[in-house]
Amino acid sequence: MTDRDLCRENGHDSPLPGWRLDARILVAGGECLIGRSLIDELASRGFHQVINLHHDEPDYSDRSATRKFFNELRPEFVFAACGRSAGIRENQHHPVELMESVLSSALHVISAARDFHVRKLLYFGSSCGYPRECPQPMAESSLLSGVLEPTSKPYAVARLAGMELCLAHRREFGSCFITAIPANGFGPGDDFDPQTGHVVGALIARMRDARERSLPHLTVWGSGKAERDFLFSRDLADAAIFLMEKYDDERPINISAATTMSIGEMALRIRDAVGYRGEILFDRSKPDGSPRKILDASLLGSLGWTPRFDIDRALRETVAWHEEQLQNRNLGMSTTKEARSFS
Repeated sequence: MTDRDLCRENGHDSPLPGWRLDARILVAGGECLIGRSLIDELASRGFHQVINLHHDEPDYSDRSATRKFFNELRPEFVFAACGRSAGIRENQHHPVELMESVLSSALHVISAARDFHVRKLLYFGSSCGYPRECPQPMAESSLLSGVLEPTSKPYAVARLAGMELCLAHRREFGSCFITAIPANGFGPGDDFDPQTGHVVGALIARMRDARERSLPHLTVWGSGKAERDFLFSRDLADAAIFLMEKYDDERPINISAATTMSIGEMALRIRDAVGYRGEILFDRSKPDGSPRKILDASLLGSLGWTPRFDIDRALRETVAWHEEQLQNRNLGMSTTKEARSFS
Protein backbone atom coordinates (compact mmCIF):
# COMPACT_ATOMS: atom_id res chain seq x y z
CA MET A 1 0.00 0.00 0.00
CA THR A 2 1.46 3.39 -0.99
CA ASP A 3 1.36 6.52 1.16
CA ARG A 4 -1.29 7.92 -1.19
CA ASP A 5 -3.41 4.81 -0.69
CA LEU A 6 -3.03 5.26 3.08
CA CYS A 7 -4.28 8.84 2.81
CA ARG A 8 -7.32 7.75 0.85
CA GLU A 9 -7.99 4.91 3.28
CA ASN A 10 -8.09 7.48 6.06
CA GLY A 11 -10.79 9.39 4.22
CA HIS A 12 -8.76 11.92 2.24
CA ASP A 13 -9.09 12.36 -1.52
CA SER A 14 -5.57 13.69 -2.05
CA PRO A 15 -2.12 13.29 -0.48
CA LEU A 16 -2.58 16.62 1.30
CA PRO A 17 -5.90 17.30 2.99
CA GLY A 18 -6.88 20.81 3.95
CA TRP A 19 -4.67 22.35 6.61
CA ARG A 20 -5.85 22.01 10.18
CA LEU A 21 -4.53 24.33 12.84
CA ASP A 22 -3.88 21.30 15.05
CA ALA A 23 -1.83 19.48 12.37
CA ARG A 24 1.46 18.17 13.76
CA ILE A 25 4.13 19.96 11.74
CA LEU A 26 7.87 19.43 12.07
CA VAL A 27 10.38 21.91 10.71
CA ALA A 28 13.49 19.73 10.66
CA GLY A 29 16.33 22.21 11.00
CA GLY A 30 14.48 24.79 13.04
CA GLU A 31 17.65 26.66 13.99
CA CYS A 32 18.63 27.59 10.43
CA LEU A 33 17.34 30.64 8.55
CA ILE A 34 14.69 28.75 6.60
CA GLY A 35 13.62 26.80 9.67
CA ARG A 36 13.23 29.81 11.93
CA SER A 37 11.27 31.69 9.31
CA LEU A 38 8.94 28.74 8.76
CA ILE A 39 8.30 28.28 12.49
CA ASP A 40 7.50 31.98 12.90
CA GLU A 41 5.22 32.01 9.85
CA LEU A 42 3.34 28.88 10.88
CA ALA A 43 2.87 30.18 14.44
CA SER A 44 1.63 33.54 13.13
CA ARG A 45 -1.03 31.69 11.10
CA GLY A 46 -2.33 29.91 14.18
CA PHE A 47 -0.78 26.46 13.81
CA HIS A 48 -0.40 25.45 17.44
CA GLN A 49 1.18 22.00 17.08
CA VAL A 50 4.39 23.03 15.40
CA ILE A 51 6.62 20.46 17.03
CA ASN A 52 9.64 22.76 17.33
CA LEU A 53 7.67 25.11 19.57
CA HIS A 54 7.26 22.41 22.22
CA HIS A 55 10.16 19.97 21.80
CA ASP A 56 13.90 20.12 21.27
CA GLU A 57 15.02 18.61 18.00
CA PRO A 58 17.39 15.64 17.90
CA ASP A 59 20.71 15.50 16.10
CA TYR A 60 19.49 14.39 12.68
CA SER A 61 22.91 12.94 11.88
CA ASP A 62 22.07 10.35 14.55
CA ARG A 63 19.77 7.73 13.00
CA SER A 64 18.53 6.26 16.28
CA ALA A 65 17.75 9.66 17.80
CA THR A 66 15.90 10.74 14.66
CA ARG A 67 13.75 7.61 14.54
CA LYS A 68 12.94 7.82 18.24
CA PHE A 69 11.86 11.44 17.77
CA PHE A 70 9.58 10.60 14.83
CA ASN A 71 8.15 7.57 16.63
CA GLU A 72 7.26 9.56 19.74
CA LEU A 73 5.86 12.70 18.08
CA ARG A 74 4.47 11.35 14.81
CA PRO A 75 4.61 14.48 12.64
CA GLU A 76 2.08 14.64 9.82
CA PHE A 77 3.90 17.22 7.72
CA VAL A 78 7.64 17.83 7.54
CA PHE A 79 9.66 20.71 6.15
CA ALA A 80 13.19 19.29 5.80
CA ALA A 81 15.60 22.21 6.12
CA CYS A 82 18.19 20.26 8.11
CA GLY A 83 21.89 19.95 7.37
CA ARG A 84 24.50 22.69 7.55
CA SER A 85 24.94 25.37 4.91
CA ALA A 86 27.53 28.12 4.60
CA GLY A 87 29.18 30.60 2.28
CA ILE A 88 32.18 30.19 -0.02
CA ARG A 89 34.76 30.42 2.76
CA GLU A 90 33.29 27.51 4.75
CA ASN A 91 32.71 25.49 1.58
CA GLN A 92 36.40 25.80 0.81
CA HIS A 93 37.69 25.09 4.31
CA HIS A 94 35.21 22.51 5.63
CA PRO A 95 33.66 20.63 2.69
CA VAL A 96 33.66 17.27 4.50
CA GLU A 97 31.75 18.61 7.52
CA LEU A 98 29.16 20.30 5.31
CA MET A 99 28.71 17.28 3.05
CA GLU A 100 28.41 14.78 5.90
CA SER A 101 25.89 16.96 7.73
CA VAL A 102 23.63 17.33 4.69
CA LEU A 103 23.88 13.68 3.60
CA SER A 104 23.27 12.12 7.01
CA SER A 105 20.39 14.40 7.99
CA ALA A 106 18.65 13.92 4.63
CA LEU A 107 18.98 10.14 4.82
CA HIS A 108 17.67 9.88 8.37
CA VAL A 109 14.82 12.42 8.12
CA ILE A 110 13.51 11.19 4.76
CA SER A 111 13.62 7.51 5.72
CA ALA A 112 11.94 8.24 9.07
CA ALA A 113 9.24 10.23 7.27
CA ARG A 114 8.54 7.17 5.13
CA ASP A 115 8.56 4.64 7.97
CA PHE A 116 6.38 6.71 10.30
CA HIS A 117 3.86 7.66 7.60
CA VAL A 118 4.42 11.38 7.29
CA ARG A 119 1.64 12.61 5.01
CA LYS A 120 3.77 15.11 3.12
CA LEU A 121 7.40 16.24 3.19
CA LEU A 122 9.04 19.22 1.52
CA TYR A 123 12.82 18.92 1.15
CA PHE A 124 14.93 22.01 0.46
CA GLY A 125 17.61 21.62 -2.17
CA SER A 126 20.10 24.33 -3.15
CA SER A 127 20.70 26.51 -6.17
CA CYS A 128 24.31 25.31 -5.91
CA GLY A 129 23.00 22.12 -7.50
CA TYR A 130 22.65 23.84 -10.87
CA PRO A 131 25.58 23.62 -13.33
CA ARG A 132 28.15 26.43 -13.21
CA GLU A 133 27.50 27.35 -16.84
CA CYS A 134 23.75 26.85 -16.62
CA PRO A 135 21.54 28.83 -19.05
CA GLN A 136 19.99 31.78 -17.22
CA PRO A 137 17.57 32.00 -15.57
CA MET A 138 18.04 28.46 -14.29
CA ALA A 139 15.04 26.27 -15.06
CA GLU A 140 14.36 23.09 -13.11
CA SER A 141 14.98 21.05 -16.27
CA SER A 142 18.67 22.11 -16.21
CA LEU A 143 19.49 20.14 -13.05
CA LEU A 144 22.20 17.49 -13.60
CA SER A 145 22.89 18.83 -17.09
CA GLY A 146 26.46 20.06 -16.57
CA VAL A 147 29.52 20.54 -14.35
CA LEU A 148 28.95 22.05 -10.89
CA GLU A 149 30.69 25.13 -9.48
CA PRO A 150 33.94 23.81 -7.90
CA THR A 151 33.82 26.06 -4.80
CA SER A 152 30.55 24.49 -3.61
CA LYS A 153 30.58 21.11 -5.34
CA PRO A 154 30.66 18.82 -2.23
CA TYR A 155 27.75 20.66 -0.63
CA ALA A 156 25.85 20.77 -3.92
CA VAL A 157 26.28 17.02 -4.50
CA ALA A 158 24.94 16.32 -1.01
CA ARG A 159 21.84 18.48 -1.59
CA LEU A 160 21.25 16.83 -4.95
CA ALA A 161 21.44 13.44 -3.25
CA GLY A 162 18.67 14.45 -0.84
CA MET A 163 16.51 15.61 -3.74
CA GLU A 164 17.11 12.37 -5.61
CA LEU A 165 16.24 10.37 -2.49
CA CYS A 166 12.86 12.12 -2.31
CA LEU A 167 12.25 11.27 -5.96
CA ALA A 168 13.19 7.64 -5.34
CA HIS A 169 10.70 7.45 -2.46
CA ARG A 170 7.94 8.86 -4.65
CA ARG A 171 8.60 6.27 -7.35
CA GLU A 172 9.19 3.24 -5.14
CA PHE A 173 6.80 3.86 -2.23
CA GLY A 174 4.37 6.47 -3.57
CA SER A 175 5.48 8.89 -0.85
CA CYS A 176 4.17 12.44 -1.11
CA PHE A 177 7.65 13.98 -0.97
CA ILE A 178 8.42 17.15 -2.93
CA THR A 179 11.57 19.23 -3.35
CA ALA A 180 12.05 22.99 -3.63
CA ILE A 181 15.13 25.01 -4.52
CA PRO A 182 15.22 28.45 -2.87
CA ALA A 183 17.17 31.45 -4.08
CA ASN A 184 19.82 33.05 -1.83
CA GLY A 185 17.90 33.53 1.40
CA PHE A 186 18.49 36.23 4.01
CA GLY A 187 16.57 37.78 6.87
CA PRO A 188 16.04 37.73 10.66
CA GLY A 189 17.63 34.63 12.15
CA ASP A 190 20.37 34.51 9.51
CA ASP A 191 23.99 33.57 10.23
CA PHE A 192 25.74 36.92 10.70
CA ASP A 193 29.17 35.42 11.28
CA PRO A 194 31.58 36.80 8.63
CA GLN A 195 33.44 33.48 8.62
CA THR A 196 30.48 31.15 8.07
CA GLY A 197 27.54 33.24 6.86
CA HIS A 198 26.20 33.75 3.37
CA VAL A 199 26.79 37.02 1.59
CA VAL A 200 23.98 39.20 3.00
CA GLY A 201 24.30 38.19 6.66
CA ALA A 202 28.09 38.34 6.58
CA LEU A 203 28.13 41.77 4.90
CA ILE A 204 25.59 43.21 7.34
CA ALA A 205 27.75 42.14 10.27
CA ARG A 206 30.98 43.37 8.69
CA MET A 207 29.52 46.74 7.70
CA ARG A 208 28.03 47.30 11.12
CA ASP A 209 31.44 46.60 12.64
CA ALA A 210 33.08 48.96 10.14
CA ARG A 211 30.50 51.64 11.00
CA GLU A 212 31.11 51.28 14.73
CA ARG A 213 34.88 51.47 14.22
CA SER A 214 34.64 54.31 11.67
CA LEU A 215 36.71 52.33 9.17
CA PRO A 216 37.38 54.24 5.93
CA HIS A 217 36.81 51.21 3.70
CA LEU A 218 35.68 47.59 3.69
CA THR A 219 36.89 44.85 1.36
CA VAL A 220 34.51 42.34 -0.21
CA TRP A 221 35.61 39.01 -1.71
CA GLY A 222 35.57 38.76 -5.51
CA SER A 223 34.98 41.26 -8.29
CA GLY A 224 31.48 42.28 -7.14
CA LYS A 225 30.17 41.42 -10.62
CA ALA A 226 28.73 37.98 -9.84
CA GLU A 227 24.93 38.10 -9.93
CA ARG A 228 22.65 36.42 -7.44
CA ASP A 229 18.93 35.93 -6.85
CA PHE A 230 18.10 37.20 -3.36
CA LEU A 231 15.04 36.07 -1.40
CA PHE A 232 13.77 37.45 1.91
CA SER A 233 13.24 34.66 4.43
CA ARG A 234 9.65 35.67 5.16
CA ASP A 235 8.81 35.33 1.46
CA LEU A 236 10.69 32.02 1.38
CA ALA A 237 8.61 30.67 4.28
CA ASP A 238 5.39 31.90 2.69
CA ALA A 239 6.27 30.18 -0.60
CA ALA A 240 7.22 26.92 1.15
CA ILE A 241 3.87 26.78 2.98
CA PHE A 242 2.12 27.58 -0.29
CA LEU A 243 3.90 24.64 -1.95
CA MET A 244 3.07 22.30 0.93
CA GLU A 245 -0.57 23.15 0.31
CA LYS A 246 -0.65 23.33 -3.48
CA TYR A 247 2.17 21.35 -5.09
CA ASP A 248 2.54 17.61 -5.61
CA ASP A 249 4.87 16.73 -8.48
CA GLU A 250 8.14 14.84 -8.73
CA ARG A 251 9.77 17.80 -10.48
CA PRO A 252 11.78 20.08 -8.17
CA ILE A 253 10.42 23.62 -8.09
CA ASN A 254 12.34 26.88 -7.73
CA ILE A 255 11.46 29.46 -5.07
CA SER A 256 12.40 32.97 -6.15
CA ALA A 257 11.08 36.51 -5.83
CA ALA A 258 12.94 37.47 -9.03
CA THR A 259 15.17 39.94 -7.16
CA THR A 260 18.39 39.83 -9.16
CA MET A 261 21.45 41.99 -8.61
CA SER A 262 25.22 41.84 -8.51
CA ILE A 263 27.13 41.31 -5.27
CA GLY A 264 28.45 44.84 -5.72
CA GLU A 265 24.97 46.35 -5.93
CA MET A 266 23.81 44.33 -2.94
CA ALA A 267 26.83 45.56 -0.97
CA LEU A 268 25.84 49.16 -1.71
CA ARG A 269 22.24 48.55 -0.60
CA ILE A 270 23.46 46.91 2.60
CA ARG A 271 25.77 49.85 3.22
CA ASP A 272 22.78 52.20 3.00
CA ALA A 273 20.62 50.01 5.25
CA VAL A 274 23.37 49.75 7.89
CA GLY A 275 24.36 53.41 7.69
CA TYR A 276 28.02 52.77 6.90
CA ARG A 277 29.71 55.64 5.05
CA GLY A 278 33.04 54.07 4.06
CA GLU A 279 34.25 52.94 0.66
CA ILE A 280 33.63 49.39 -0.59
CA LEU A 281 36.61 47.71 -2.24
CA PHE A 282 36.70 44.35 -4.04
CA ASP A 283 39.43 41.74 -3.73
CA ARG A 284 39.63 40.14 -7.17
CA SER A 285 42.12 37.55 -5.92
CA LYS A 286 39.23 35.86 -4.08
CA PRO A 287 36.66 33.66 -5.84
CA ASP A 288 33.33 34.95 -7.16
CA GLY A 289 31.73 31.51 -7.26
CA SER A 290 29.30 31.05 -10.14
CA PRO A 291 29.27 34.13 -12.38
CA ARG A 292 25.48 34.23 -12.52
CA LYS A 293 22.95 32.24 -10.49
CA ILE A 294 19.37 33.30 -11.16
CA LEU A 295 16.38 31.01 -10.68
CA ASP A 296 13.53 30.69 -13.16
CA ALA A 297 10.43 30.90 -10.97
CA SER A 298 7.87 30.71 -13.77
CA LEU A 299 6.52 27.37 -12.51
CA LEU A 300 5.93 28.76 -9.02
CA GLY A 301 4.37 31.90 -10.49
CA SER A 302 2.02 29.84 -12.65
CA LEU A 303 0.63 28.30 -9.46
CA GLY A 304 -0.34 31.75 -8.20
CA TRP A 305 2.40 32.65 -5.68
CA THR A 306 3.80 36.19 -5.52
CA PRO A 307 6.31 37.75 -3.05
CA ARG A 308 5.22 40.27 -0.44
CA PHE A 309 8.43 42.22 0.29
CA ASP A 310 10.67 44.49 -1.77
CA ILE A 311 14.42 44.17 -1.28
CA ASP A 312 15.06 47.45 0.56
CA ARG A 313 12.29 46.86 3.10
CA ALA A 314 13.61 43.32 3.60
CA LEU A 315 17.14 44.60 4.20
CA ARG A 316 15.93 47.22 6.68
CA GLU A 317 14.01 44.57 8.66
CA THR A 318 17.03 42.27 8.64
CA VAL A 319 19.42 45.00 9.82
CA ALA A 320 16.97 46.10 12.55
CA TRP A 321 16.66 42.50 13.79
CA HIS A 322 20.44 42.08 13.88
CA GLU A 323 20.89 45.37 15.78
CA GLU A 324 18.23 44.35 18.30
CA GLN A 325 19.92 40.98 18.90
CA LEU A 326 23.26 42.65 19.53
CA GLN A 327 21.69 45.15 21.92
CA ASN A 328 19.94 42.38 23.84
CA ARG A 329 23.15 40.39 24.00
CA ASN A 330 25.09 43.40 25.29
CA LEU A 331 22.34 44.18 27.82
CA GLY A 332 22.44 40.59 29.01
CA MET A 333 26.21 40.74 29.41
CA SER A 334 25.94 44.00 31.36
CA THR A 335 23.25 42.59 33.65
CA THR A 336 25.36 39.49 34.27
CA LYS A 337 28.38 41.63 35.17
CA GLU A 338 26.30 43.76 37.56
CA ALA A 339 24.89 40.65 39.23
CA ARG A 340 28.36 39.22 39.68
CA SER A 341 29.65 42.47 41.17
CA PHE A 342 27.06 42.18 43.97
CA SER A 343 27.52 38.46 44.61
